[in-house]
Amino acid sequence: MKGLVLSGGSGTRLRPITHTSAKQLVPVANKPVLFYVLESLAAAGITDVGVVVGETAEEIRAAVGDGSRFGLDVTYIRQDRPLGLAHAVLLARDFLGDEDFAMYLGDNFVVDGITPLVEEFHRARPDAQILLTKVADPSAFGVAELDENGRVVQLVEKPKFPKSDLALVGVYLFTPSIHDAVREIRPSARGELEITDAIQHLVDQGHEVRSSLISGYWKDTGNVTDMLEVNRQVLESVAPRVDGDVDESSEIIGRVAIAEGAHIRNSRIIGPAIIGADCRITDTYIGPFTSVADGCRISGSEIEFSIVLADSAIDGVHRIQASLIGRRAEVTAAREAPKSHRLVLGDHSSVRIRI
Repeated sequence: MKGLVLSGGSGTRLRPITHTSAKQLVPVANKPVLFYVLESLAAAGITDVGVVVGETAEEIRAAVGDGSRFGLDVTYIRQDRPLGLAHAVLLARDFLGDEDFAMYLGDNFVVDGITPLVEEFHRARPDAQILLTKVADPSAFGVAELDENGRVVQLVEKPKFPKSDLALVGVYLFTPSIHDAVREIRPSARGELEITDAIQHLVDQGHEVRSSLISGYWKDTGNVTDMLEVNRQVLESVAPRVDGDVDESSEIIGRVAIAEGAHIRNSRIIGPAIIGADCRITDTYIGPFTSVADGCRISGSEIEFSIVLADSAIDGVHRIQASLIGRRAEVTAAREAPKSHRLVLGDHSSVRIRI
């Protein structure tokens, strides 16, 4: 079995972070989401992996390399425009050959991995196997309708009036029969070749399409709220360790991982939390579910339930929470009077100000 990881797309829901970074490389617990995907494939015994890339191709290549660090052999497949998941399968035809394959969206997060799903597919070998989960707003996803025996009867992409609350998780398993299906379908109303239409074609042609209801935790990390929630979930299992330098006036409570080269001075850190390499934390409170990436400087501040990306600085700011702070950002206290708000915001920014 081969793997196909989709890592194109512009990540509009994570702007302005994704103006300068691929959405699949935004870190959760100080590790890019894409790395969790690659590790999950390797754990399932899938080592020959094609990575579909778009406008952020060079950044993805620089981060992943040849895949050897994950125990993988990675081939890059260029998709110049995001024309749909089924279009990505078309582009990957030569790489995939006539082998079964697992397709995994590079910004999706399945905490328990996909090994049981792959094992189930190998045992039964249906023409397609999809992973489903119950969601509150199915209109934002591909939605599956099952019959009384649990068989897939209909798939619809982002329906206005969903017939079920079962959304497709971004993991799919296929035999080579999917290649005929993606060639038969036509672009949807939004101009994309939908993988849901291709799977529906298999159903209509009498092929076996199975579904599995996910029992563990899944998230599409396409927006800030979901990124913070995934970060919280991963930090729940962080292994406590202190490889950095913590002075006697600091207090470390709970599951806290402090990387080598970090310096903690007169500060309080309550886990679960993770502090990256070469950070300087001084006179600061860091609360639960916070990830601070490498090279950050935080002094005289309070922050919790947040993600701080690499080389950022926070100085004299009290009570930051539920925030995603980008790379090399600077957040400082405004000391001048009268009180005012001074903002420098990127495109598509969202700001909440207490008045």
